[in-house]
Amino acid sequence: MSEELNSAQFVSLFRSVAPYINLFRNKTFVIAFGGKAIAGPLARTLAYDANLLAALGVRLVLVHGARPQIEEELREKGLPSQIHKGYRVTDAETLDCVIDAVGSVYLEIDALLSQGLQDTPMANSRIRVIGGNFITAKPLGVLDGIDMQYAGNIRKIDAEGIRAQLQINNIVLLSCLGASPTGETFNLAMEEVAEATANAIKADKLIFLTDSQGVADRDGALMSELTVDSAERLIESGDWLSPDIRRYLPSAIRASRSGVGRVHLIGFQEDGTLLRELFSREGVGTIITRESLEILRDARPDDIGGLVGLIEPLEAQGILVRRSRELLEREINRFSVIEHDGMIVGCAALYPYGEKQAELACLAVHANYRRYGYGERLMRRVENQARAVGIECLFVLTTVTSHWFKERGFIDQSVDRLPEERRLVYNLQRRSKVLSKPIGSPG
Repeated sequence: MSEELNSAQFVSLFRSVAPYINLFRNKTFVIAFGGKAIAGPLARTLAYDANLLAALGVRLVLVHGARPQIEEELREKGLPSQIHKGYRVTDAETLDCVIDAVGSVYLEIDALLSQGLQDTPMANSRIRVIGGNFITAKPLGVLDGIDMQYAGNIRKIDAEGIRAQLQINNIVLLSCLGASPTGETFNLAMEEVAEATANAIKADKLIFLTDSQGVADRDGALMSELTVDSAERLIESGDWLSPDIRRYLPSAIRASRSGVGRVHLIGFQEDGTLLRELFSREGVGTIITRESLEILRDARPDDIGGLVGLIEPLEAQGILVRRSRELLEREINRFSVIEHDGMIVGCAALYPYGEKQAELACLAVHANYRRYGYGERLMRRVENQARAVGIECLFVLTTVTSHWFKERGFIDQSVDRLPEERRLVYNLQRRSKVLSKPIGSPG
């Protein structure tokens, strides 16, 4: 029985990721990570997962930093480490340490991505890793009276060159070093390289691997979604945020405002977080978008498939009355839906009876999204719609959620109090409880 269950779970899981494979094929992702991710125990599995994405047709640009490796080089040579406004003050001796550290990390990543041993996820892979002079840099200059010397920022990204490599299925690997037109080398902020690259090549996703699970609130709870506006407010007050989040969040916000479709911040300290974030609806980190992923709106005819997928499991459990696809098509204008990142995750319908009463029907929320309060939002929307057309009393019929409605102002009623038209089609076998709520008149 255990083997059968595991087989069924494997098949179900494998099928569940198919939509994402189709969605991500030929899309461009920029994945950025600091030196801590490479120094950690999961660097090898991170390489496996990047290789898997490339094998599935994702066009990958990897951007790496080397902060801890640079610190180690400086300690070994007895040199001071000076950071000003998030940038390393980089004199000639420090630059030598930066070049050595970045070079060693680059070679280590290149080696990890070149594995092909049997019995590993990278067996039989034929993926090439390409580096190059894709970044043109310029000096930061003097900040607050401090000469930053060989610390720089990005002048230009060779987007055409990067795209040419991606189109022939190569992984592009970028470091936090860039050269100026005069031939000087500059130390760059990894997150700014990732941001500039994602903007230049019009990436579909920018993903930062961080030292925390994602962006947390003051109580330590993960915030799975943020708009750029709410993320900006968080930067001003979020003194509890982890060092990586505080460093990466400004670049994430700017990239999202500049047109990068999705920006993700996920942890690198648990195995498989990259795959779990990308290939599941719930994800494991924080996603930043210009607009909210939630849309509460009127249902449209092209939502029928999504509605069927949402309510069929509840119909099978006897929680909802069965509705045929044809009935949904005829009555689609009665429905409201909540859409989350393109998926219908909640619905509710309004059925007026006479001028003063109406039924709140087919209130359903996908099991994975009930914690977000979508049921209450749908109920409030239906209440407002009913109030707007003069309805004074809203009623519901339910078999298992009567307490949920009672907590929101509904009270028990007898079947005899239903409008005659609704009472005539009441299903005696279901023995649904009837609850009602006065909602008043508009204004």
